[in-house]
Amino acid sequence: MSSQRLFAAVLPPEPAADELAGAVAPLHRLPGAVNLRWTARAGWHYTLAFLGEVGEELLPELYTRLERAAHRTEPFPLRVHGGGRFDGRALWAGAAGGLDTLRLLAERAHAAARRSGVPMEEHRRYTPHLTLARSRVPTDLTPYTAALEGFEGRHWEAGELSLVRSELPVGGVPGQQPRYEVVRAWPLGR
Repeated sequence: MSSQRLFAAVLPPEPAADELAGAVAPLHRLPGAVNLRWTARAGWHYTLAFLGEVGEELLPELYTRLERAAHRTEPFPLRVHGGGRFDGRALWAGAAGGLDTLRLLAERAHAAARRSGVPMEEHRRYTPHLTLARSRVPTDLTPYTAALEGFEGRHWEAGELSLVRSELPVGGVPGQQPRYEVVRAWPLGR
């Protein structure tokens, strides 16, 4: 049986991604920016639940349960807002707006995967974030988070739950990014 590396996510619309790209561009000129692995724009998303490798046999049940999770969750306002970091290894843009609904959707996506037979790690408190860059070694990301602190993106309506496949790059090619493909997407609400 083959498997796919999957995660559930909310994807920002093009205008929101355009704004964020404008805010991120100057960060590439900060000292040490060349040592970070910057996430390509195609990889910008708010992960709800990371499923890991999922066997093909689990997909029909997973699709049904994720669709149910989407239908039970009303569309909600969202915007890219500010920035933060996980230790010195990941720089991210935050979110503002309907965060309670975003967290609820994350819980529902996590439960849908678990009930479909996907072995899920224990669900931790959800921190909405869109990864902008990673570092292999601990790095002082303070100048980057300071530069993003005042960023207020436009409001948009999160209206879809996406199941995304990620294909990791084959080793040996410097700077190569994972490839992301939306496998299925379900509208939120009825």
